[in-house]
Amino acid sequence: MGRDHPTMAELKRIGGSFRDPSGQVFEHEDRIYRSVTPVAAAEYEAARDGGLFAELVASGRLVGLTEHEGTEGASYLLEHPRLDFISFPYEWSFSLLKDAALFHLDLQLDLLTKGFTLSDASAYNVQFDGPRPLFIDHLSIRRYREGEFWTGHRQFCEQFLTPLLLRAFFDVPHNSWYRGNLEGIPVSDFARLLPLRRKLSWNVLTQIVLQDRFQRGRTSDAGVSVNLSGRKLPLSGFRAMLTQLRNWIARLKPRHVAPTTWADYASINTYSDGETSQKKQFIDDAVRATGARSVVDLGCNTGEYTKVALQSGAVRGLGFDFDQQALDQAHHRAKAESLNFLPLYLDARNPSPDQGWTQNERAGFGSRAKADLVLALAFEHHLAIAHNVPLDQVVDWIIGIAKHGVVEFVPKSDPTIMKMLALREDIFSSYSEETFSAILRSRRRIARVERISGSGRVLYAFSD
Repeated sequence: MGRDHPTMAELKRIGGSFRDPSGQVFEHEDRIYRSVTPVAAAEYEAARDGGLFAELVASGRLVGLTEHEGTEGASYLLEHPRLDFISFPYEWSFSLLKDAALFHLDLQLDLLTKGFTLSDASAYNVQFDGPRPLFIDHLSIRRYREGEFWTGHRQFCEQFLTPLLLRAFFDVPHNSWYRGNLEGIPVSDFARLLPLRRKLSWNVLTQIVLQDRFQRGRTSDAGVSVNLSGRKLPLSGFRAMLTQLRNWIARLKPRHVAPTTWADYASINTYSDGETSQKKQFIDDAVRATGARSVVDLGCNTGEYTKVALQSGAVRGLGFDFDQQALDQAHHRAKAESLNFLPLYLDARNPSPDQGWTQNERAGFGSRAKADLVLALAFEHHLAIAHNVPLDQVVDWIIGIAKHGVVEFVPKSDPTIMKMLALREDIFSSYSEETFSAILRSRRRIARVERISGSGRVLYAFSD
């Protein structure tokens, strides 16, 4: 009988997995693999033989695995289902990051009851299957050692807690800072931002201030606490620490939740009820006509039109927006209505690049955000008019995401653009429906065109 999996030489290592001596992640064709090196084999076997992996997979908390025999220096080779989309913490809204943090703590607490723990606290080990968090690093799970400290404490604080507190305390989204520093927001930097009254809070004092003082001069380059001088932390103390942190995070909210233009867009836009229904029908027709299974929604707002696509036959929706409150509302909707929909932060003027070590550790937006169909509804003018991006480049960027799509063109006669141009010079002489249509037609087949508003907004359905 032939081998049913590739050799190590045939595997291509995924860029972000080089750090872990326990094993690395690879891909081959459309399959995902993880090696288990001899140094990690005993811990892996303990979790496997105790039924822990099977239990976590069955409960939907751990990505599935199929074990193969090891080859070429690997004790085992694990095969995993390929996830629909890999997202990163700097693309998550406050509510997504909070859900991931609580998920991580709940997993850690549950593992302790079974005699296991997590070797680190990387936010990158959590992914989202629609609105549901999912743990992906089997080799982070190891046996608990009596009296051990939480070696992932600082990492958890920097990759989960301080980004959440940045929004909760200062109303500053974490996304740009996190993206610029891939390991999160350093405790030492965050501590310097805090006024005295904040530092005197018990939670801040214990989780931020004292930890910062303790860690000075006691950390490795990886940010993991070292040299604990033989101290012991009772299991009850470990659990109490995790529980205190969980209860605090569960109460955190963004500092300001005043309505924003885009969070309320679904209820205050310029469309009449009939025009909104017409727009939804156009999307429904496009999804059914193309048989699209996956959809990327640019400027997704609270997810109203992604929901239409999912009801029309699509099975997965990815949304992107820059408005934090709209994203939080979209995530809450996905959870409440059980939609396979993941709304993520995107500044379309500056999408996430390939970055990290050799610019290959975290893949950029362009290589990940691919789908069968793209929705760009009331979107193109925010780039072309608000930010002076040439119209042909806007079109090329949108159509590069999917073979099929629906694009809404907003003319200068629309109230939204009239407001945009009210206090600035109109330098957009070539911005017109005629120009837009000619650009799109030169690149894609136009399947359908329909005017949907009295101000002249037009929907274009295109295919490859």
